[in-house]
Amino acid sequence: MGAPRGEFSSRLGFILAASGSAVGLGNIWGFPTQAASNGGAAFLLVYLLLAFLIAYPALMAELIIGRHAKANAVTALRSISNDRFTYNLGSFTGYLGIATASVILGFYAIVAGWMFAYAMVPVSDLLGMGGFADWLTGFAVGRNLIFMTLFMFVTIAIICGGVQKGIEKWCTRLMPSLLFILVALIVYVLTLDGAGEGLKAYLVPDFSRIADPQLVISAMGQAFFSLSLGVGGMLIYASYVSDKEDIVSLGRSVTLLDIGIAVMAGLLILPAMYVAQNNGVAIYDAAGNLISEDTLIFAVLPALFETMGTAGIFVALAFFVLMSIAALTSSISMLEVPVAYAVENHGLERKRATYLAGGVIIVLSGVIILNFEALFGLAIAASTRYGQPLLGLLLCVFAGWIWHRDGVLNELKKGNPDAEQGPFWKIWPFYVRTIVPAAIIIVFVQSLR
Repeated sequence: MGAPRGEFSSRLGFILAASGSAVGLGNIWGFPTQAASNGGAAFLLVYLLLAFLIAYPALMAELIIGRHAKANAVTALRSISNDRFTYNLGSFTGYLGIATASVILGFYAIVAGWMFAYAMVPVSDLLGMGGFADWLTGFAVGRNLIFMTLFMFVTIAIICGGVQKGIEKWCTRLMPSLLFILVALIVYVLTLDGAGEGLKAYLVPDFSRIADPQLVISAMGQAFFSLSLGVGGMLIYASYVSDKEDIVSLGRSVTLLDIGIAVMAGLLILPAMYVAQNNGVAIYDAAGNLISEDTLIFAVLPALFETMGTAGIFVALAFFVLMSIAALTSSISMLEVPVAYAVENHGLERKRATYLAGGVIIVLSGVIILNFEALFGLAIAASTRYGQPLLGLLLCVFAGWIWHRDGVLNELKKGNPDAEQGPFWKIWPFYVRTIVPAAIIIVFVQSLR
């Protein structure tokens, strides 16, 4: 074993760190654009339903296993196995989680690098450095490599600090900053002409769209991705939680905060889209479809900011700082997945393990950048469309079928002696054994069509 394991110093520290893991570009960028493409409020209703009924129970499976094992995903799943087959299945699931987290971070670091670059554009404009601003917004290999590497070194520096001095310290600073900037931007955008139309599109449902299979698939995928499920990040964070804490209450708080921020992001992005349209910026293509997510973030919104005059410079800075913070809080948890394994299973010192794992991710991201057309979409599909649902399914199988029921209950009782009489224990065991796996399989099969 490596150095002694860390532990979150407070309940709030865990909630902010775990929420930071869940609150990433999937919430601030992905959720609003998915909502805009899938009926606005209709998507919002289905997303909320699936997040609480499917994603939350799956999240609890990951948190309970992690807190019980006090170890990385590979060791944790092995520890609750009961024969050679389930032991090997646990090893496979843990290693697949490490690989999936690494691939997600591989493409995520590229996108986060774009956010870093765009955050520097308003400053460049203020300083009259137009040429540099053009380079920052151009899709050049050099720019992508530089800012991806910069983003990864910031992530590496935080992980090197460990649980309390790294993860907890920075998440307790970054998450309040994210919330403040998000609220300030929402308040400002809602005062602009056209925002009301966007607000209506977001909050008034078209019930005819709710039964659309594609909407349901998109909502399920968004719920899993935005809660950072399956890859082991939540399991690792839960392994750093004290036995004195009520893990069910913690999971509920994380879910509510994550979903709340996703909903708030919709209050920013959809009204901003319609403000842009009101200002003459196109948000639909020639076929009448909403433009793609990357075009929205890196073309439509910057064009909107330009129509705002001097105020637009500061709004653009706040927006891309917001996006950068969201990306960073998620990348921290993803890098911790391979780092925890290297420290605990191979006895590496944390800094060495962090630089090694981070270096591998930088190389992987570099390969994707140099072969962008062929690999970027493939990395996203392999990890989020296939990897995460499969991992979520396997974790539910471990929590619901492989791990003995008494072991699960004893873990819940550590932070809540009356857990057996509570509604969670009366519902969740059956739910995670049957309903959640069935829902994941149905949506996964539908997504392959």
